[in-house]
Amino acid sequence: MENLNISDFIKPELLVVAVMLYVLGMIFKSASFIKDKFIPLLLGVTGIVLAFVWIVGSTEIKTLQDWLTAVYTGVVQGILCAGAAVYAHQTVKQLGKNE
Repeated sequence: MENLNISDFIKPELLVVAVMLYVLGMIFKSASFIKDKFIPLLLGVTGIVLAFVWIVGSTEIKTLQDWLTAVYTGVVQGILCAGAAVYAHQTVKQLGKNE
C-alpha cells in the first residue's frame, strides 16, 4: 500500500486552519466556562466555518452546483482540519506522559 500524507486529504492551503484550531483548542481548554467534552465540537464547527469562508473567497461561484460543492468541501475540509488539530493535541499530550 502506498504511503499516505495528510496533504492527500487536507488542501495544503488549509493546513494553517488546523494549526489555528490547535491553538484555539488550547485557549478553549484554559477557559473555565467551556467543558472539555464540547471542545472537539467547537473546533469542528469553527473549522467548517473557516474552511467554507476560504473556499468561497478563493473560488468563483456562479451556480447552485458551485454553492453545493463549496458547502460540501467546506464541511469535509473543516472536519479534517479539526481532526488533525485534536489528533496533534492528543499526540503531544500522550507523549508527555510518564509511564
